Amino acid sequence: MLNGLQPWHLIILVLVVVLLFGAKRLPDAARSIGKSMKIFKAETKDLTGDKTAAHEDAEPAVTKQIPATPATPVSTDQQVADLQRQLDELKKQQAAEQPQKNVS
Repeated sequence: MLNGLQPWHLIILVLVVVLLFGAKRLPDAARSIGKSMKIFKAETKDLTGDKTAAHEDAEPAVTKQIPATPATPVSTDQQVADLQRQLDELKKQQAAEQPQKNVS
């Protein structure tokens, strides 16, 4: 009689998993599986076109706050120039930090 999983099947399965991985590594494994599922869910929502909800579920990236811009309208050329300048500054900061990481 093969009626599917019985409760004692699940108990044996849990015992085997605990014996294989150890009780200390199981929480870390569960955490990483949860993060992977969250990322997978966000990516599948991106593919279906629901971009706003997908980015809310994903892990927040580390960002640097951009200074507030004046209320007066700025031309797109000026905005592009400002963004390029900020990008160049960030590249310089990363280049300055890189040798420090290699030294330690």
